[in-house]
Amino acid sequence: MPSPQQARAQASAITSGKTAPEVGAAPTSQLRELFDGPRLSPGQRRIAQYLIEHITEAAFLSITDLAERVGVSQPSVTRFAAAVGFSGYPALREKLQAIALSTLSSTPGAPAEDHGNELQLAVDAEIENLENLRRDFADPDQVIAIGRALSQSTPLTVLGLRISVSLAEYFAYAARRIHPDVRLVTRGGSVAYDALLQSREAGGTWLLAFGMPRHAQETLTAVRVARSAGLRVALITDLALGPLADEADATFTVGTGARLVFDSYAAPVMMSAALLQAMSDADPERTQARLEEYEQIAEQHQFFLKD
Repeated sequence: MPSPQQARAQASAITSGKTAPEVGAAPTSQLRELFDGPRLSPGQRRIAQYLIEHITEAAFLSITDLAERVGVSQPSVTRFAAAVGFSGYPALREKLQAIALSTLSSTPGAPAEDHGNELQLAVDAEIENLENLRRDFADPDQVIAIGRALSQSTPLTVLGLRISVSLAEYFAYAARRIHPDVRLVTRGGSVAYDALLQSREAGGTWLLAFGMPRHAQETLTAVRVARSAGLRVALITDLALGPLADEADATFTVGTGARLVFDSYAAPVMMSAALLQAMSDADPERTQARLEEYEQIAEQHQFFLKD
């Protein structure tokens, strides 16, 4: 079976030839509210994830069609509807249709079909991810609260393994400008375990972890080690449900660009920048003092070109 990258390489060859209106919460956020509360079985999580990823189509499927698309039985769909608080699938579908219709009506004048080459469509997909994130930011309370918690955690540990390394490095690089002790973990196994345990022993209270597809088993293991050591976990990932989200104390779900051979990360980077801003705002005096000190050092040692 081909990997996602292999499949996209075959399907996304590029050699062949507006401001979002103010609306309610993004469909991902609304669905997360429906699905995050109950403890779902693996099969039920598959149903939930399919609905999240295909809401505008899935909301209008019959129970037979939905079960077939997900690869589960019809009774499994019925049990899923009950697990998330509905009397049956018809009641759940009515709620899903309301979410889907509000999503479609929030973009008046949008073309019925995509036009453009594969690169343009990839950009369109990232714009949609950012618009969804913008709607999520209509309620910034969680971002503010977690930013404050990360600011107060000394040391603060940032974890990103495999494809998530670059996101973790970006966050840690910037966070070191405003936080006195940021520890970056980009290797799994016993190296990660040592770093996480040492961070907790040194007084750290939070871990910020990045979990982008393909989601690494070693990331899940490291997060579990962190929790067992007493660290709380904030997670930036693309999945609202699943093993990684189950282990996190706070999850920020952001879309990734998946039209090209390798994913792009406009929304995760924006989410990272928002958390950095919240950390800065949590202790403005420390932020200002550290930034001024850094600028003096940078000037003294001529770190940067004079543009």
